[in-house]
Amino acid sequence: MKKILLLLVTLVSTFGFSQTIVLTSFASGFSSPVEINHPANDTRLFVVQQGGLIRIVNPTGVVNTTPFLNLSSIISTGGERGLLGLAFHPNYATNGLFFVNYTNSAGNTVIAKYSVNLATTPNVANTTGTILMTISQPYANHNGGCLRFGPDGFLYIGMGDGGNGGDPQGYSQNLTIDTANPTRVFLGKMLRIDVNGTNGALNYSIPSTNPYVGQAGKEEIWARGLRNPWKFSFNRLNGDLWISDVGQQNAEEINKTASPLPNTGLNYGWRCYEGNLSYNTSGCVAQNTMVAPVGQYSHDGGNCSITGGYLYTGSLYPNLVNKYVFADYCVNRIGYLDATTNTISYTETSATNNFITTFGEDVNGELLVLGSNGTMYRVTDTSLATSSFEKNGFSLYPNPAKSEFFIKNSTSVAISNVAVFDVFGKKLLSQNIENENASITTSSLSSGMYLVVVEDNFGKSFTSKLVIQ
Repeated sequence: MKKILLLLVTLVSTFGFSQTIVLTSFASGFSSPVEINHPANDTRLFVVQQGGLIRIVNPTGVVNTTPFLNLSSIISTGGERGLLGLAFHPNYATNGLFFVNYTNSAGNTVIAKYSVNLATTPNVANTTGTILMTISQPYANHNGGCLRFGPDGFLYIGMGDGGNGGDPQGYSQNLTIDTANPTRVFLGKMLRIDVNGTNGALNYSIPSTNPYVGQAGKEEIWARGLRNPWKFSFNRLNGDLWISDVGQQNAEEINKTASPLPNTGLNYGWRCYEGNLSYNTSGCVAQNTMVAPVGQYSHDGGNCSITGGYLYTGSLYPNLVNKYVFADYCVNRIGYLDATTNTISYTETSATNNFITTFGEDVNGELLVLGSNGTMYRVTDTSLATSSFEKNGFSLYPNPAKSEFFIKNSTSVAISNVAVFDVFGKKLLSQNIENENASITTSSLSSGMYLVVVEDNFGKSFTSKLVIQ
């Protein structure tokens, strides 16, 4: 059994949804971890360490001794600098290409392409990369760092506003190229490039649908008005874009842009607005032309820096469905935004000396977090029943159980199968049944929490939680 620790949360929102969340340790030994990612359909997890290493976590939680890639000799570290982002090409399984975001020895942002020989050394990448972009940074903070491939197959690059405080040079809204520092027009922007082609001297091409195509020097820009997007993600099922943008002093914000993504040059508002609050509106376009956040929260209680996560798309925890899960770094806060009502629920945890630096999804869409203590955790919902399970006429008893439990079926539809999974999704028991009230023996299971999935004759499944004493 994995050790369960750190976070036991009971959460109630204005929507009436309640649950208990536990962080379950899965892997450890990381130094300043800032990213979790994996190639499509790959059960391994890749952890980015700010100091320059990318490390592989196997499905069992074992971390490979040899790094996947070591860039420590070519990056600058300290504060918000370092190796910050990782994205695998959608066709990684055949071409072995992946992309990184780091700050070089001069402190500037670099987007680079690397490869791995999938046939001979799939766990160790080639050490020579190709630089795609170098973006001048005026200060050491607000580098952004997140990379993601969108549903359109293009690489999206989240750039912070260049740092200091309050975006003093107005980079986030600026679309005028400074000839002395031309790449700074990319600061405070979401960039979009096509890594499958080249364009003149560029090691990439410009998507023909980008909003500033034909305007030399800024064709890569897809959207503006970001302060420090830590982080953004695409809903793996429908392509919606979710951006968590770190606030200045009053508000942390969450933005959602529905798929299909527009190509009109979106403006997310900073530095004119911090969330929905006016910040510095001098020279700004009308607020109603900007993208309003779908959620924001204040800095009350020590909040200071949102850590963006994912809209839950897994199957193990029905209570998390349609919830965007995120955190606040400064108070180790887990939050949930209901994607239907846009209401936010959150709770401070009892954890100490650990702050959530990044979220990740595994191959099945189940959520993970990395903490500043160097440990990776799985996010699990330990509520002992789900509303869908009970509302559809099923009940499970006793719960907690010892050597057996029973499923009562109050519906007119027969149950065809009952299966028991551990919290990591591994099937431990499966039993075909026909009786109205089924008995399932659990004497082979250790004490702990499990998931019970009931399937009816129409192939529809319902999930509940089970505790074995």
